[in-house]
Amino acid sequence: MRFFSDNAARIHPKVMEGIARADHLDTAYDGDRWSRALDARLSELFGTGVEVLWVPTGTAANALALAALCPPHGGIVCHRDSHIQNDEGGAPEFHTHGAKLMLADGEGAKLTPDAIRTLIDAIANDVHRVQPHAISITNATEYGRVYNPEEVAAIGALARERGLGLHMDGARFANAIARLGCTPAALTWQAGVDALSFGFVKNGAMSAEALVFFKPGLADVTRRRRKRAGMLMSKGRYLAAQILAMVENDLWIVNGALANGCAERLAAAAGDRLVHPVEANEVFLRATPAEAAALRAHGFDFYDWAAGEIRLVTAWDSDAQVVGRLADAIAAL
Repeated sequence: MRFFSDNAARIHPKVMEGIARADHLDTAYDGDRWSRALDARLSELFGTGVEVLWVPTGTAANALALAALCPPHGGIVCHRDSHIQNDEGGAPEFHTHGAKLMLADGEGAKLTPDAIRTLIDAIANDVHRVQPHAISITNATEYGRVYNPEEVAAIGALARERGLGLHMDGARFANAIARLGCTPAALTWQAGVDALSFGFVKNGAMSAEALVFFKPGLADVTRRRRKRAGMLMSKGRYLAAQILAMVENDLWIVNGALANGCAERLAAAAGDRLVHPVEANEVFLRATPAEAAALRAHGFDFYDWAAGEIRLVTAWDSDAQVVGRLADAIAAL
């Protein structure tokens, strides 16, 4: 009955099996055969050579990626409702040693080239002003909206034109790919993305995210930053094993599609209560406090969002019968 967060979802049995297979003596840190396999396996997945580092959290993936793309004196363009701005406790600023987050607007927490230009064109190119060095976009966004390959490519082209790095926060990358049906390559490096925070914890993993670098050289310094930040796990094989289990037979996409399907079912019941189009696994509804209380009285758990709005998040393991009961309860409000 919980629709509070996909962070609370169960670990997929295939991930448990992967961890169990890695549970024997091997080299420590990231020298084990599972960690060493990540570059080749994800290079195959993305159709190009990549360098991959496992990290324990999405915050770590985002902060370390941005530190690789932006110097301490630089700025990172992001949406004002982005996770790196509102929900990471200053970790991006900490790991970049002080880089400034430059906030832009956009419907559904999505950036556009025009919004980015409006922000950075107003910055005088002198020593008194922080200069932009990177752009960070989230796919799917904090409001469950999805960037398609063309939209990412338009931002990627602007990033190249202005000499900026491009990072994608892919905490729900699986949901975006499942929605679009495109290749992972089309949504990342082919569209100009330099670094991807490839999320697995929300989608069936236990404690592993993949930091994927498409631009050569970024991984080298990030390995040192990961160690300095205290995130070089001595038994890293267990993190690598989770990632390998998730990408085997496209389990990550299958799980993303399951979560999306449950959200679509709730959206169909919501009608004109929807605040944002449902494109991934988050559903934002207009509901009075009394209506929210009525849903909770049925046993459903969810997050109160803005005034008069609630957020429902589905996951790969959402029970179809429970989703159906929630849909019925929403329709009956």
